Amino acid sequence: MKKFTVPRATDLKTFTDQTYPQGSFAFAALLRAKDIRVNGVRTGKNMPLCAGDKVTYFTTPAQEARPSHAAVYEDDNVLICDKPDGVSFEGLAAELAREGEYYPVHRLDRNTQGLIVFAKTRAAEKQLLDAFKHHGVQKTYLALCKDRFSRPAACLTAYLKKDERAATVTISDAPRAGYVKIITEYSVLERGEGLALVKITLHTGRTHQIRAHMAHIGCPVLGDEKYGDSALNKKYGARRQRLVAKCLEFSLGGDLAYLSGRVFQSSFTPQK
Repeated sequence: MKKFTVPRATDLKTFTDQTYPQGSFAFAALLRAKDIRVNGVRTGKNMPLCAGDKVTYFTTPAQEARPSHAAVYEDDNVLICDKPDGVSFEGLAAELAREGEYYPVHRLDRNTQGLIVFAKTRAAEKQLLDAFKHHGVQKTYLALCKDRFSRPAACLTAYLKKDERAATVTISDAPRAGYVKIITEYSVLERGEGLALVKITLHTGRTHQIRAHMAHIGCPVLGDEKYGDSALNKKYGARRQRLVAKCLEFSLGGDLAYLSGRVFQSSFTPQK
């Protein structure tokens, strides 16, 4: 059993996703069994929540033992997590905050697997934020994409505009007002059955950059329900994007110089 207090108005599903990863994994089952109570009243559906509401999850030991992440590396300054899909950035951050002082320095989409970094001191947070902003961290991804690649490898430049209200982005091949430049490099590693396993290196880091840029060139990520190919997703029963933040390599100075040149890898690989 886990109990939480709601800090601001939201709904039960959003609160669960952002607060309790194990409850998020089991959310549908908990609702079916009415094993969630809001202010002491059992509920079997998503519902509005108000600030100050008390939410209790009657999760089983097995449900509570399901990990939200694995620690790839940890020291006094930094924690590098390997996150499975289905865990939101907010939920993981909330769980870690209950264990100690952890400061997020970048994000991963809920349904993207792989490496995510947290600082453990304010000094490390400042240095890592600067590194992520000024290309002191090289991020490499693996994705399963629709195989319509005209070239086995390329470094693509385009322009991206974010729509905050719709929570989507739009890609343009030419500069336009309100758009920012993006650079996405890819290399096809394997091909078969209409899919390609692709290595992707980000030279800029914008919201949904990989998913939107791959879709823009006709090679959407398998399982992407926002920018993807619905027929391809249905064929493979894919409801979450097959995208992994696979590698991180640091180029750092100061107190974190000891991390420079080290490459950290996720245990995940995109699967059909």
